[in-house]
Amino acid sequence: MDWLTLVSRPSVAQLTTLALPAIVIVVAIRWFIRNRVERKAHCLPPGPTPLPILGSALSVNAQEPWLTYTAWKAKYGDVMYVRLLDSDVIVLNSRSDAIELLDKRSQIYSDRPFLATLEPFGHSNHVAFTRYGPHWRLCRRIIHQTFRAEAALAFRPMILRRARQIVVNIMDDPKGFSSYYVTYAAAVAMSAIYDYEPKTREDPMVEMIDDFSRASMWALTPEMAVLLKAFPFLLSVPEWIPGLSWIRREASNAYSLGAKAMEAPYQWVQKRIVANEDIVADTMVFHHIQRMEKLDDSIRAEYETAIKHASMSAFHGNSSTLMTFTLAMVKNPRIWKRAQAEIDAVVGMDRLPEFEDRQYLPYVDAIIRESLRWKPIVPMGVPHAVTSDDIYKGYYIPRGTAISRDKNRYPDPEAFIPERFLDSEGRLNQDDPADFVFGFGRRIAQLRFILPQGRHTADDSVWSGIVTMLATLDFNAIKDANGNDIEFEAKFMNGLIHYPVSFPCNLTPRAHVTREALGCSPAK
Repeated sequence: MDWLTLVSRPSVAQLTTLALPAIVIVVAIRWFIRNRVERKAHCLPPGPTPLPILGSALSVNAQEPWLTYTAWKAKYGDVMYVRLLDSDVIVLNSRSDAIELLDKRSQIYSDRPFLATLEPFGHSNHVAFTRYGPHWRLCRRIIHQTFRAEAALAFRPMILRRARQIVVNIMDDPKGFSSYYVTYAAAVAMSAIYDYEPKTREDPMVEMIDDFSRASMWALTPEMAVLLKAFPFLLSVPEWIPGLSWIRREASNAYSLGAKAMEAPYQWVQKRIVANEDIVADTMVFHHIQRMEKLDDSIRAEYETAIKHASMSAFHGNSSTLMTFTLAMVKNPRIWKRAQAEIDAVVGMDRLPEFEDRQYLPYVDAIIRESLRWKPIVPMGVPHAVTSDDIYKGYYIPRGTAISRDKNRYPDPEAFIPERFLDSEGRLNQDDPADFVFGFGRRIAQLRFILPQGRHTADDSVWSGIVTMLATLDFNAIKDANGNDIEFEAKFMNGLIHYPVSFPCNLTPRAHVTREALGCSPAK
């Protein structure tokens, strides 16, 4: 067989090998033309020069993208344009720009971009990611009826009781502190949503929800989503292909856990209704199931879906705040000692803090604010999407563009300094990170559900957990054989939610704290 015969009848493999470079060249030329035409036709915000096809995807820190955007701010300004593969992203690094667009122009900036990881990783049912429309409004209405300000007051006794249980668990086994925070966060949510009282430790329903969160949250950033959007075949890669099938496995596992986490507690309530058990009437699921039964069959299924989706949107974040707070206390002993002095002076040592004491404990609130600012739980926010073209500061914002933002800048931002939120007389100032940490505009409520259930209940649960631990625990580092603090580098779980993973520390009850004071019987 001569060379002419060989090239005149190429195999499929040879055709693929010969054609692939040509395909890449054609795609690159089309991208280059599109990019040049778009930039000439429209004045996009400044940003890094994108590579053909890849855009700036290789330049962004995939684990902590906000670090890249913060570094780029010095070069490109507060409003920048970034292309990640074939997705257009506008990054807002300024609070004033975020307010102008996401608050004042919320009519067109309240949608969500398409995130290719939502459905495969089981989060298409989360209200925070739902596209702006009738289903989102129905879910929001269901949530607000349960977690409105006046209704949140009824949850306070339960919140205090569960916060004190954290300390009891730490007294029994301090090494498991991170799991107690998860149980606390879930208990607050599940009591209000399902009238479900989790076990103080290792509750199967709580573990199911936590497993789902850990399996899926890492994939819900725009930076990860664009990868799956550009290469959807990754969800179909056979198991036997090494190095490429891991996304399929991770997505399949997360999807399965998400389905169970949504259905199991809902079905638990349904069984109690059938068994005619007593259920607290104001809990979310029971109340709306009762309403659903009065609806026409044509809309009952839609309403039931909204109940399930609204219920699943209230489980994430509270435990993350407590982990960040604990890390900050271990690293900064002077802060928890000053907080204890404030609590002892106001509350004394004969009782535990109550909600009525809050107005007299400004330093505790300053610690909470700094915990939210120092390591934001949702550092990039959930991205918004523009429903129609817009012009801002002379820049063109294309329809469908995703919008993200970085944290506001404070002097010495990596230091944990609660005093930045106090005035010269020791009173709280007007700077509250909660006003921007959870997002802007019409979607702000749904970001608050990530931390966790509505602003009022979330605020109460975070304050109760932190003030109770400050009043009852000392936060020390682990010592070496010579009595010196063992230094450690904190590791963080990254994704949509950012929080420290478990770290070495020595949480011990203060000398005057007893199980009886915490509302528990003496240990046997």
